[in-house]
Amino acid sequence: MRQTKVLLRVAVIFSTLLALSAQAEGGATEKLYDNHEAQTLLKRIQAAAQKLNYSGTFVYQQANQMRTSRITHMLEGRNEIEKLEVLDGKPREYIRHNEDVTCYIPETKTLLVEKRVTQDVFPAILASIPSDLTDYYNVKLGEVGRVAGQDCQAVLLEPKDKMRYGYKLWAEKNSGLLLRAQTLNSKNEIVEQISFTQIAIGNIARSRVKSSFGNTSGWHVEHTAMSPANLNDWVVTGMPPGFKKVRELKRVVIDNPPAQNTTGSTPVRREVSQIVFSDGLAAISVFIEPGSQSRTEGSMQQGALNIVGKRQGDFWLTIVGEVPAVAIRQVANSIELKNK
Repeated sequence: MRQTKVLLRVAVIFSTLLALSAQAEGGATEKLYDNHEAQTLLKRIQAAAQKLNYSGTFVYQQANQMRTSRITHMLEGRNEIEKLEVLDGKPREYIRHNEDVTCYIPETKTLLVEKRVTQDVFPAILASIPSDLTDYYNVKLGEVGRVAGQDCQAVLLEPKDKMRYGYKLWAEKNSGLLLRAQTLNSKNEIVEQISFTQIAIGNIARSRVKSSFGNTSGWHVEHTAMSPANLNDWVVTGMPPGFKKVRELKRVVIDNPPAQNTTGSTPVRREVSQIVFSDGLAAISVFIEPGSQSRTEGSMQQGALNIVGKRQGDFWLTIVGEVPAVAIRQVANSIELKNK
């Protein structure tokens, strides 16, 4: 009898262990499935912004500032055409044909022509392969909800360190197009967000990506001088993990350009070098120029954007990043100029 009780007790313990093991295995499988689904959604978000035709109005909220814009995107064969209209303040239009961007400034009848520097304009904010992001973010599905009248699935990107923000992205269920992006700080508070308030996907008329200003043959054309550069003498040793150099260039910046010059004074031109780093979601730029002008060192924050200005030898550095203040300070303090 005693032996029977022992055997029964062993059997109960064994069955309990099997149940707990199955439960743990099921939870792990569910978590892996959830992560896989979240990464698949990120891939859809990335593809949708580049390959779909869409037009909509979105609001960008940064700290206590709000700006409203309208974007229209079309894909014709391998050519991307995009029109961005600024709806608040002075009228501005940006029309992009692949990498060429033209800014229309109607009050001075000026066209500013330049090359696209980054490819992270909403809703195309993902510049990296989504699987790479999992090295630096915990990626998982969020809740289901509605944005701009569309059914959406949320995906969360939780940072694995204190050197980057978290993100909550809302994608339209059928197309995968990103309709809302929220930037979150370490307390899970929204520090910046951008969201469509109205969106149409597919069947976009070609005329909607044309300029609203008709004949601009008599307008002044200002070409932004921009060229690739080799800035390898500048080394950043404190860049947060995962941020890779994606572009080096030099450009001529015009102080008081024709579009803003109402005094008749001669515009001042100065050359500025720029190094762009990205982890595929956020970007950090280091701007380098001769330090001849009198400036005050310091830092400031605008929404998710942190900025540091400092003098280094004969140069003035401006470090701008969509990262927490601790990260931008670390970057600023680690910039070195070799062989000088």
